[in-house]
Amino acid sequence: MVGLKPCEVPPTAAVKFLSAGTAACIADLCTFPLDTAKVRLQIQGEVRIPRSSSTLEYRGVVGTLSTMVRTEGPGSLYRGLVAGLQRQMSFASIRIGLYDSVKQLYTPKGAESTGLWVRLLAGSTTGAVAVACAQPTDVVKVRFQAHGAMPESGRRYRGTVAAYRTIAREEGVRGLWRGTLPNIARNAIINCGELVTYDLIKDALLRAQLMTDNVPCHFVAAFGAGFCATVVASPVDVVKTRYMNAGPGQYRNVLSCILALIMQDGVSGFYKGFVPSFLRLGSWNVVMFISYEQLQRAAALARS
Repeated sequence: MVGLKPCEVPPTAAVKFLSAGTAACIADLCTFPLDTAKVRLQIQGEVRIPRSSSTLEYRGVVGTLSTMVRTEGPGSLYRGLVAGLQRQMSFASIRIGLYDSVKQLYTPKGAESTGLWVRLLAGSTTGAVAVACAQPTDVVKVRFQAHGAMPESGRRYRGTVAAYRTIAREEGVRGLWRGTLPNIARNAIINCGELVTYDLIKDALLRAQLMTDNVPCHFVAAFGAGFCATVVASPVDVVKTRYMNAGPGQYRNVLSCILALIMQDGVSGFYKGFVPSFLRLGSWNVVMFISYEQLQRAAALARS
C-alpha cells in the first residue's frame, strides 16, 4: 500500500501475507452477524422457512438480527464462524497480502507511479487466485449461515469438518467448489473495489496533504473502499450466495440461477440485502485495513 516514508523499511511479502489474514479474521469477528444477516436476506424467498405465528419474515438488518436471536438464539449470529475464519486466513492472505507484490510485478520497470489499470489487474489477479484456493471454506460458511433458518431436523451439517465431508460425499469434490465462477467474478470485482479504491483514496489524501498516514486516513480510505465494493459487487454476491446454497439439481448452472432470480424478484433482486452488505463491507473494511496497517507497523517495529 502507499504511504510508507522513504526512511521506513517496507514490510516483506511474508509479513503482508500474515498481517492480511490476521486482520481479516479480526474484522470477521467484529462483523460476522452482519454477514449472516446479509446471507439470510439474499436467500429469502428461496429457502422454505416454515411459516407460523412465531416465525417472522426477515425485514431489514435490525429485524433480521432480532428475529434470528429470538427464534434461533444468539449463537445463530455466529453460525459458520469457524469456516469463516478458515476462509479469511487462506483467502484474505492471498488477495490482500499479495496485492502489492503482484502490483509491482505488473508495473513496468522505470515507471514513476503505478497506473490505474495495473492496480485493477493486480486486484483481479489476487482475487481470482484466492477464490481458487479458498472456495470450499466459502461454500461451508454460506451453508451454515443459510441453514440456520431451517428447523433443527432439517439441518444437514453438525459441524464444520462434518460439513466438508458431507458435501464431498453427497455432491462430490465439485460440490466444495460450487459457485466458483460467480465467486471469482465477485471477488475480482470486490478486490478491485476494495484494494484499488483504498489505494487510490489513500494516495490522493497523502499527495494532497489533506491527511497524514495514520488511523484517520486509513478510516476514510477504507470506508470509501467498502462503499464502492458493495455497489459494484452486490449483484454477483447475491447470485453467488444463492448458487452456493442450492441443493443438487436446483439450478443447472449459474445462468439458470440468474434467470430464476430475475423471474422471481426482478432486477431489484440483484441488490437484495444491500444495506447489510454495505454495513458489513464498510465496517469490515474499516476494521481490516486499520488492523492491517497497524500489524505491518508492529512487525516493522519488532524487526528494528
